[in-house]
Amino acid sequence: MLVIRPITAADFPALKRIAIESGPGFTSLPDHDERLGQKIAHAEHSFAAQVNQPGDQGYLFVLEDTSSGDIVGTTGIEAAVGLHTPLYHFQQNTIIHHSAELNVLNQLKTLTLCNDYTGASEICTLFLRESYRRNHAGRFLSKVRFLFMAEHPTRFASKVIAEMRGAADENGIPPFWNWLQKLFLTIDFPTADKLIGVGKKSFIAELMPRHPIYVDLLPQQAQQVIGLVHENTKPALKMLEAEGFRHRGYVDLFDAGPTVEAQLTDIRSVAQSRKVAVKVQEVQGESTLAIANTAVRHFRASFGKGAHYCPEQQLLLLSPAMAEVLQLESGDFARFINLDQR
Repeated sequence: MLVIRPITAADFPALKRIAIESGPGFTSLPDHDERLGQKIAHAEHSFAAQVNQPGDQGYLFVLEDTSSGDIVGTTGIEAAVGLHTPLYHFQQNTIIHHSAELNVLNQLKTLTLCNDYTGASEICTLFLRESYRRNHAGRFLSKVRFLFMAEHPTRFASKVIAEMRGAADENGIPPFWNWLQKLFLTIDFPTADKLIGVGKKSFIAELMPRHPIYVDLLPQQAQQVIGLVHENTKPALKMLEAEGFRHRGYVDLFDAGPTVEAQLTDIRSVAQSRKVAVKVQEVQGESTLAIANTAVRHFRASFGKGAHYCPEQQLLLLSPAMAEVLQLESGDFARFINLDQR
């Protein structure tokens, strides 16, 4: 059985392996021991804190295979981004150049540096080992964050964002990067990627263009990938779009991948989740349910058919094995969604 729980210091070796496996471009989980240790300590503090509004909290979860004890995935939520270290994007706009005398009207696309998402919550750091990418595990790893947010809404902002990895070539270098490197940064992509990953972002404000950039002046290769996602990221984007996330024109500075957003209460899995009492008994459900307890520091979530919801009694029947993993007893409350519903 797979179970989601808050990360602990003992998970450092597993998190480092995931950081290595995830490869370049996964800036929220860099292969950097000090930064990984900081992220774990920050998460432990965040789960333990008494919070009534979003602030500088980061909730990092790990997916554990209970049969082996192996950590096979990770997923996370930042409560409020950009409060201490600015979160930059390019905003896509259209400006009009008009000459009545010449009867000329030109609509020109631009990119403008901004930090409009300051204070928003961000879902991030989603990674699942390839051998486990089956039987709803990926859907569960994504959606479990919404169960946690639905149960503890005061910990999060009303707006939720997700930054999607942009298009890259066979060497992992974004086509969008080349013009930026040549004109403004003069460092290679792996170096910039590493600096972002370890939290050293001051060079963005110091070196990035401060005025709107006319898209038509960029190389054709760069223009073509603005707002596109990496091939491996398409399933994740499709899943978030089904949850109600939409792209409003904001893209990443370095790979031009889209940032998508949704209102917390409008996210499908938040709105459709149900909180009900639990009764522990032998049961074999027909649907695959994702179920979470209502704790913070001792949060647990799992999925499977060892559960069945009885709408007449408003009870969630849990098998003893599922209840044990979730640390639940009869009379406790749990929150769940149906993973079979697309």
